[in-house]
Order: sequence, then structure tokens, then C-alpha cells
Amino acid sequence: MSFRYYRDLKPTFVERGDWALPTVLRHQAAERPGAVWLDAPEEGRRWTFAEMLSSAERVGRTLLDAGAAPGDRVVIVAANSSQFVRTWVGTAVAGLVEVPINTAYEHDFLAHQVRTVEATHAVIDDVFASRFVDVAEAASTIGTFWVIDTGRRDEAIAALRAAGWRAEPWENLDEDSRVSDEIELPDVRPQDLASVLFTSGTTGPSKGVAMPHAQMYFFADECVSLVRLSSLDTWMSVTPLFHGNAQFMAAYPTLVAGARFVTRSRFSASRWIDQIRESQVTVTNFIGVMMDFIAKQDPRPDDADNPLRCVFAAPTAATLVEPLKQRYGIEAFVEVFGLTETSAPIISPYGEDRPAGAAGLAADEWFDVALVDPDTDEEVAVGEVGELVIRPKVPFICSMGYFNMPEKTVEAWRNLWFHTGDALKRDAEGWFYFVDRFKDALRRRGENISSYEIETAVLSHPAVVETAVIAVPASSEAGEDEVMAYVIAREEVTAQELWAHFEKRIPSFAIPRYIRFVDELPKTPSQRVQKAKLRELGITDDTHDREQSAR
Repeated sequence: MSFRYYRDLKPTFVERGDWALPTVLRHQAAERPGAVWLDAPEEGRRWTFAEMLSSAERVGRTLLDAGAAPGDRVVIVAANSSQFVRTWVGTAVAGLVEVPINTAYEHDFLAHQVRTVEATHAVIDDVFASRFVDVAEAASTIGTFWVIDTGRRDEAIAALRAAGWRAEPWENLDEDSRVSDEIELPDVRPQDLASVLFTSGTTGPSKGVAMPHAQMYFFADECVSLVRLSSLDTWMSVTPLFHGNAQFMAAYPTLVAGARFVTRSRFSASRWIDQIRESQVTVTNFIGVMMDFIAKQDPRPDDADNPLRCVFAAPTAATLVEPLKQRYGIEAFVEVFGLTETSAPIISPYGEDRPAGAAGLAADEWFDVALVDPDTDEEVAVGEVGELVIRPKVPFICSMGYFNMPEKTVEAWRNLWFHTGDALKRDAEGWFYFVDRFKDALRRRGENISSYEIETAVLSHPAVVETAVIAVPASSEAGEDEVMAYVIAREEVTAQELWAHFEKRIPSFAIPRYIRFVDELPKTPSQRVQKAKLRELGITDDTHDREQSAR
């Protein structure tokens, strides 16, 4: 059988020895020093490639001067800002490891991630200082906090100092007079660890994906190829920089291509097209229901009067593609199927109409890709559903494993293939289609959610004896999942009481929308909950809906 493949990827930096962020940044600063890279409209500031290199080297030297050593982990808990970007690139040039953490996380969620990476330094928005005070024991390895001012900086610094930490304003990281140029920056290699990004656990806590510099670069260059990015382009991202979707699938591609990157603090469906025009954006990205929200905006007569040519949507709502292309004059919608652990082994060709629901074709020059029976690892026939497994053909373009979790690393890479836990099928032409998840992970509005972690939070209520958390379909096409909790209670408790309890323990995007009280859960002979049966039941008449109760 003759499959089609994605073979358009030709690396921008041909030598794999150059696949490290410091090398890429220094190249662009030398080639186009006066061209703008970072554009932060809400701050009224822009940074050229040369200015960004200078800032990154100051930040890196300050971190090293404060006692950080190459390989140390620097936690970042902050909303989108130039300070976030400059911290990220500063850690890179200093040979440090950035650990961006979801700003919705606190209590056990935050403690687990900080403890796992054994962070030595932290950069945070001032509003998150109290969260670290609350998990002081887990954060005891942190020596210094640098605090970004959003209006409460002095209060935050005082609270951190009172808890025993050293704390300074973020501006002290990027100040000429505070650090000597004589502090030597290391030679950062492609195989060196660049980032740890946490992804949802399924049968356990979330796992920190250890991403080497070569993988961060390669994932970014895949996106350069995907959207046909050049130095003439401007890419705007409104998704959080603590996610790969904004960082190495939007910001980093512009660094690789010498393009301009526009970062905004949040997504606004009503302001989106105005922001596209204001910043002369040619490429942007959607996640989750963003595509649906844009489609539901009232049409304007000048909608198509904009420079936007390409949208990278994950997932793509197939029924909305043509209407949005016509309405806004968009040339192409593109998509990939990838994971933080593996980069993107499946990519859609630019400008090509693909079958409805198809995610793309295998990038076979860079990856081995197969669909297998999840129990036997034997490959399934064409057209049959199997678990997607992946292995790289080039060194360091996939993750180095789960940080400080060797058992989970071995489990995921069994038989020398990375097991994604995702169910896909492949047609006779070679197109891959996402079908479902073999694992119990959920995804809501672009956020991966660990059913295990939500179940742990539900069980923390004293009235709950047992629980099972599942995904149920969202009402919008690109909405992905809604979260539903089955609950067995030992005493009388209401859904409203549980939701109030969750608000202090679960990130807002992961709070179960649906709660159903039951007397028992279906189980296998080995006493594992049969979540497939719960998913089949779906939303029943006796299910409590948080959105309805709030009306």
C-alpha cells in the first residue's frame, strides 16, 4: 500500500548542532539586528532581535550571579508579558531550565510541580506570591523570587520575604548596572535540557516533560514549515505562554524564521479581528473553542479587510473552515497532531483540502509512526483504530523523558516506542484521524486535565467515599470535552457544596461541570472502574449541571 507523507519540512537551520535557542537568537541578532521580534501592544513596547539578545544575556547573567548553575530549574508562574518572554530566553542563554506552570494552579497542583522539578529560582506575577507561601514546604528549594509588577509587587515581595525567601522586583533581573559582563555564559548544546512542561497524568499526578533544546527548536521549525512562515510575517498568539501552543508553536517559530511575534494577555472574540488589523497579523493560532467563538461573532462588512492568511487551529472544527475562510479572506487552515513528548509527527500540508476530520500525514523523514493494539503492541490494519506510537529518526527531537519520574518514562517508552494513549485510525491514502483517548485524560478548551488529579480533589471532601471523573462531549464542535464527576457519598451533600469545595482546590477550567450521585460504580473483576460504561451513560436526567445552577 502506498501512503502519502508530509515531506515539506526542510530545516531553517541546516546544521543540527545549531538547534539551540541561544544559537538561533544570536544568529538573528547578527543577521537582522534592527528588525522587531517581540511586540507587546498592551505594554506599548517592542524589542528588536538585537535588543532581545542583550536583555536575555543580562537576565541570564543575573540568574547565574544569584547562584543558579546550568541545569538548574527556574519556575515561571506569570501571565503573558514581555517579562515572561525575556525570562524564558534568559534562562536559555544561561543554560538554565525554564519550568512554566499554569497560572490556574495552586495548592496541591502547584506544590506537586514545584516539588518535582526541585526549582532553585522563580519568576512570578505578584498576584501569585500567596500561593507559594501556602506551599512553602514544597517550594523550600527556591532561593530567590523575582516578582513581576501587576499592581501588588511591594506587597508580594514583603510576603515572600516574611516567609523566608529572598525576593526582588523583576526589573532587577534586566538591569545593566547590577551584573557584570564578565560573568561567563555557557555553551548551550542541542542535547541540553531546555524546558520542563507539565502534561496531564492519567493514572497519577501530572508529569514534567523534559524537552531538550533540539526538540524545542525542531517543534518550532515544524510550525515554520506548517504555516510557511517567513521574515515578512507577523504571528499573533493570545494563548498562554506557559503552554507549548504559544511558546514553541508560535513565539519560537517567529524566532527561527526572523518574523515578528505579537503577544497579548488574553483572547477576546469581539476584539480579535481588530487586533489582527492593528498589528498587521498574517498568522495566528486557535485552540479549543476559540474557532467557534469567532464564528459566532456578528458579521461585519469589512471582516475580509485584513492581512491574515493562515490559521493554525488545534483541533480544527471542520464545518467552520470554509465559512471562516470566506468571511475573513483566510488562505489556509492548518493542523498537526503532536504531543509535548514527541513534537508533531503528523502534519497537514499547507493550503490543501484534507478529508473532514483528518489531522494530517506522517512526517516520515523524521519519525516512525504506527497504530497498534494497546494490549499487544501489534500493528493494526489500515482503517482500524489503534494506539498511536511514535519514535524519532533524529536525535533529541523528542522528549528526554519525564523529569524525576523514571518509572513513568519507562512505561511510556515500552518496546522502544512512545505510547501516546491516543486512539487514531489511518485511511488508505495515509491521512490520520483522531478518534478517542485510550487514556483517561481529558481536554477542555485547550487545557489538558488529569482525571486522577481531579478525582483526588473530589475525594478531599469529607462526604465523598468514591468518585470517577470522565469526559463528556462539549456542545460546540471544537469544545473538546466537559468534565463530569460520578460521586458516591457517605452522607448528605449537595452538588453546590461540592462545587464550592472544588473552587479552592481545582483550577477553574477543570472544575467538573456535571455531577451525578450514584450508589455504586461499574467495575472489572480486578476492581478497576469501567469508565467506558460511564461514558456510554453520558449525561442523565439526574445529573447536576453547574452552568444551569448558576443561571
